Amino acid sequence: MSHHQVAVHDRTDIPQPPASDTSAEEEGSSSVLGVLESISSVIVPIGVTLYAVLYLGVEQMYGIFGITPQQAGIDQSVLLGRLMGTLILMLLILLPTIGLVVGLCWLADKVTFGLLSKMITGIRRRPWIAALVAALWCGATYWGLFNLVGDLNLAVMVLIAGGLGVAAFVVPFRLLRRKPVGRAATKVLVGALTGVGLGFLLILAMVQGAVEVQETGQANELLGYVGFQDQWTVIKNAEDDKPLYDGRWMMLLGESEGTYVFFDCDKLETMRRPIETTNLSDIQLDPEREKGFTCGELADKEE
Repeated sequence: MSHHQVAVHDRTDIPQPPASDTSAEEEGSSSVLGVLESISSVIVPIGVTLYAVLYLGVEQMYGIFGITPQQAGIDQSVLLGRLMGTLILMLLILLPTIGLVVGLCWLADKVTFGLLSKMITGIRRRPWIAALVAALWCGATYWGLFNLVGDLNLAVMVLIAGGLGVAAFVVPFRLLRRKPVGRAATKVLVGALTGVGLGFLLILAMVQGAVEVQETGQANELLGYVGFQDQWTVIKNAEDDKPLYDGRWMMLLGESEGTYVFFDCDKLETMRRPIETTNLSDIQLDPEREKGFTCGELADKEE
């Protein structure tokens, strides 16, 4: 051994690389926080856009009866309180659903000896493929809008959604993936469009539920979740407390500015009455209907 090698070996002033201050538990917690951050970056835009679209759904729902939510006494504060319950319910449904999907993917990855994770990693490393997947997903989020504005069959819907995604989103998503800021913006955009797509599907279901109320006089569970009150009453004259309209049951849609708004199931009409001249009696929530009951009995006779 040379004198130079011995000198280097015996020296104690050579700087050593600092030991890592992060323990295994801290590294694990940081990775968990990273996953939570990634989830929140998608959940937040979904929730915000979903709330905005649900407001349009409430307007469409009450529009079936020829009124606005404000005429039924539903202002922004009331609407926020009702829709928050809907968003919380959707969150309670989505969380176990996402957990189940993640668990199934983990199981599939174990069964395939890591082939699934390698395939996903390969897709993420290929910008054009990742952009194509995100673009097709964003195109599919327009499904609810297409169903709402038109009556299209499944094949046409798939072609329109796929064509829209490829034509409008592939190149922008590919360009955004060049930088970390662009990838984060892609997540926000995909999350926002996902919220819009879910919102339009809910609007479609809410409108169909309102039409069912007109036809059957009974609201489904979805309308109850979004705050629609299936409340029925018998209207009486405030002066002598005598039943009006032959004592028929009326749906109370709401009240605003000293006026009740009713839906006459028998005549398929929406009407208004001043509160000071109207008494409500025998109020019922979600009344049971006999099998085969339909609205419009008196309307058919008048025709």
